[in-house]
Amino acid sequence: MPTETFEFQVEARQLLQLMIHSVYSNKDVFLRELVSNASDALDKLRLEKLRHDTLDADTSDLHIEIDIDQDARTLTVRDNGIGMSYDEVGQLIGTIAHSGTAQFLQELREAKEGAEEGLIGQFGVGFYSGFMVADEMTLLTRRAGEGEGTRWTSRGEGTYTLETVADAPQGTSVTLHLKPADPDNQLHDYTSAFKVREIIKRYSDFITWPIRMASEAPAADSDDDGKGDGTPALETLNSMKALWARSRDEVSEEEYHELYKHVGHDWRDPLETIRLQAEGTFEYQALLFLPAHAPFDLFTRDYKRGLQLYVRRVLIMEDCEALLPPYLRFVKGVVDAADLSLNVSREILQQDRHIEMMRRRLTKKVLSTVKDMMAKDSDRYATLWREFGTVLKEGLVTDSENRDALLAVASFGSTHHDSEQTTLKQYVERMKDGQDAIYYLTGESRQSIEASPHMEAFRDRGIEVLLLTDPVDEVWADAVGEYEGKKLRSVAKGQIDLDTRDTDTSDEEQKKRDEEYAALLGWMTQELGEDIKEVRLSSRLTVSPACMVSDSGDLTPALENMYRAMGQEVPRTKRILELNPHHQLVQALNQAYNEREDHAELGETAEVLHGLAVLAEGGQPKDPARFVKLMADRLERAL
Repeated sequence: MPTETFEFQVEARQLLQLMIHSVYSNKDVFLRELVSNASDALDKLRLEKLRHDTLDADTSDLHIEIDIDQDARTLTVRDNGIGMSYDEVGQLIGTIAHSGTAQFLQELREAKEGAEEGLIGQFGVGFYSGFMVADEMTLLTRRAGEGEGTRWTSRGEGTYTLETVADAPQGTSVTLHLKPADPDNQLHDYTSAFKVREIIKRYSDFITWPIRMASEAPAADSDDDGKGDGTPALETLNSMKALWARSRDEVSEEEYHELYKHVGHDWRDPLETIRLQAEGTFEYQALLFLPAHAPFDLFTRDYKRGLQLYVRRVLIMEDCEALLPPYLRFVKGVVDAADLSLNVSREILQQDRHIEMMRRRLTKKVLSTVKDMMAKDSDRYATLWREFGTVLKEGLVTDSENRDALLAVASFGSTHHDSEQTTLKQYVERMKDGQDAIYYLTGESRQSIEASPHMEAFRDRGIEVLLLTDPVDEVWADAVGEYEGKKLRSVAKGQIDLDTRDTDTSDEEQKKRDEEYAALLGWMTQELGEDIKEVRLSSRLTVSPACMVSDSGDLTPALENMYRAMGQEVPRTKRILELNPHHQLVQALNQAYNEREDHAELGETAEVLHGLAVLAEGGQPKDPARFVKLMADRLERAL
């Protein structure tokens, strides 16, 4: 048959230009697309041969070959797969070159992110990505079992040609006549063997079929005389080791560790390897890794999170954030799906229930693995929690669906033991009779929390307190609220009504004491009114003279500072000053107030007492210079 020339329709020509210049953000992916098409062709031939064993096709060495001609500046991707007939070439490659594409083009133009509404899996779409790097493309193909082949040629402009070829080999070859390299436009030199190896390793390393390319070393002579015959040897560029697709007993720990180091960019072995295989209407496989050490940039905005997403062993996204929630951002690994709704360029996931399905399943699998580790290997769990506990606790705030699972694997410092951590379940099991709350206190360090005045009454009564030292603890404790019906209560907020049966104070004595201090408390509340909400007697102090307390529904100072650090302005909350009626300083102040008519000097003493309470919790007086002067004056009088 003679060569036939076909003209692109106007809207198809516009769409082709959009494909070449706008759809793909990275020009390297043209090779991924061509290799994916070749792999599909090999898969189809193998399936066809199984269905029809009489098919006249050679399947003894199915493979993909890449050929580079630096002098002619061409790159050819060749396969010996199923191939295409003359009609199929016109149909498949002409997918975007037929009438009626105007609607498709309009959808692309109106998509919010450029090109979200396309179809993937059609040969023509990925094939045309070659025009990003080539001035002209030539396709030569012959369908398995047929005698004649077809050649398609186009410069990606107004026309393309089709002709019948008598001696075409089985399969398909795509030859790109490459544009000159242009580094400023991110157009690399694709005649470079090094660049081709890099792209194959990145996107197509796990393709089932061998991807071969001529190496620089010549092949050995067939007569075994030790001399090369000058023919370039073929090297296989891809590993073909999709470890997630093989049974566990076929893969060594060393192979898993090597894959982790590759995808996790880490030189150390992982702490745990997690395998998952989902079958049914939607099939996918996952191979996840829990690192043994937190990266230095885990809490920075630039931290790269997400799993590598493959579709049929072809890398689609390097860092797919949609597959795991942010609090599992330290998890590394790969997910390989049988099919997904992707955009035209395969670079952006469309909103798809399968993505959400995978996200939920992967999240639960990771958390169940951590729970098993907690029960069976306490040392490895301790390592994981030490490195990533702060991140995991973010999920207590953001992921209500998995909150119970997270609480089950969370552990905290506690006054029960100097070094070992405790779970909420263990805390509840140790609660005293009549205790109806889980008590906790937040702070910058265990040492500062244990020295806090708020701890005094709890220490005296032997009531366990959780010691929370991560900034996120300020948030999750309020968000969670309770555990197994026991409220979570900060010992630095609200009224604390501890069991007083071990003390010598009767209800009548307590009432008398309240009346004795009522006048002083009212006067101090008025005197310090600019800085505090109320002055009251404390049931939580046994040694210190005073402490600062937040009201039960108010933000703590640490939480206020956290919001301000994030750029959110919040009003400063007035707090409560609690006095210890058993302390000599407070008793002397109350006596002086009742005996003196002039309370001016006592106002400075009240200010000092307030400043001491602020300092005791790690804060700073409103006017440090004035506070120092007041303290110096009183020390001078005492000497």
